[in-house]
Amino acid sequence: MVQVDLEVRGEEGSKMEIDIKKQTDNELIFIVDGVDVPFINAIRRICMMEIPKMAIEDVDIIRNDSTLFDEVLAHRLGLIPITSSTASESIIFASECDCGGHCPKCSASFILKEKGPKVVYSKDLKPEDPDIKPVYDTVPILRLKKNEEVELAAIAQLGIGLEHAKWEPTTACAYKYYPKITVDDNCDSCGMCAEECPRGVLELKKDKIIVVDAENCSMCGTCMRICPTGAIDVGGEEGKFIFRIETDGSLSPQEILTKACEVLSEKTDRIIEFC
Repeated sequence: MVQVDLEVRGEEGSKMEIDIKKQTDNELIFIVDGVDVPFINAIRRICMMEIPKMAIEDVDIIRNDSTLFDEVLAHRLGLIPITSSTASESIIFASECDCGGHCPKCSASFILKEKGPKVVYSKDLKPEDPDIKPVYDTVPILRLKKNEEVELAAIAQLGIGLEHAKWEPTTACAYKYYPKITVDDNCDSCGMCAEECPRGVLELKKDKIIVVDAENCSMCGTCMRICPTGAIDVGGEEGKFIFRIETDGSLSPQEILTKACEVLSEKTDRIIEFC
């Protein structure tokens, strides 16, 4: 686990503590303490909707003998995750480019040319730039029967989730209050709450109810409903949250979180500037 202290802008002396619980290529789970709901929700929304990533926007279909309609084929291509770490640094938005169409400054090209019988996968998309390619090789695109062919050219561009879901870099991005479970003196140690807890958060040890895994609590309230004496209370700790980011692989969760903080900081600076 990693502990990081960050100063919260606008609250002199207060600090936000981040405790990373799980970190993989496509998933990040961390606990953040010392913030309020508007702040953490702003980070969530920016992670989902305002972080640029690459996705196929234009498709020029030269030949399509499959049973898949051209529109459906183009839609499928648009949803294939494209590596975006390099692109987000080297490629600009098409709206900011003066080329009037497509150029290496604002887009990346792919070629697909296959003949059946076979299943065409994302690995069959041949990129012009080897650094900008499908994240996964095994995303099925279409099935070709014997002598059927498909040939097309595709253009990927930068975009954000506010424009279309295909530009959302996250497949899951959510937070919840850090669970706060208390057991008062009215507990008769019957153990019913531990038996009924669907996530094994509670355990009966030496005639005493112990909270063994508070972070796994979904705050469903089963323990409170089953407790005959009403000794258990489950709520959330104010200012403390469990945050989870899962990505489609186009960007790492660390990149998404870092860029979300940068976007929020820029928004804050603009507000302060106008006030």
